[in-house]
Amino acid sequence: MFDNPFSMVVAIVLIVSIAGILRAKYKAQHGIIEDENGNDHRLADPDTVRLREEVKTLKDRIAVLERIATDKSNRLEQEIEALRDER
Repeated sequence: MFDNPFSMVVAIVLIVSIAGILRAKYKAQHGIIEDENGNDHRLADPDTVRLREEVKTLKDRIAVLERIATDKSNRLEQEIEALRDER
């Protein structure tokens, strides 16, 4: 099949080129980018960003509810103590 070294070199270059194209296609489909140092980084998925924002919002709401619950329990204790002191 490879009668001379030139055809073998062409085949190797062709195989490496096709592998590079397939690798680039895979990275593009999965949102992977390469920085200037050659390191791969995954781009943020829009669903992931939305879910992180939603979790942050829910955590903030829980903090508010905890503060309300704590404040009310302190007020309740103060009211009970005030009623005991009236006797």
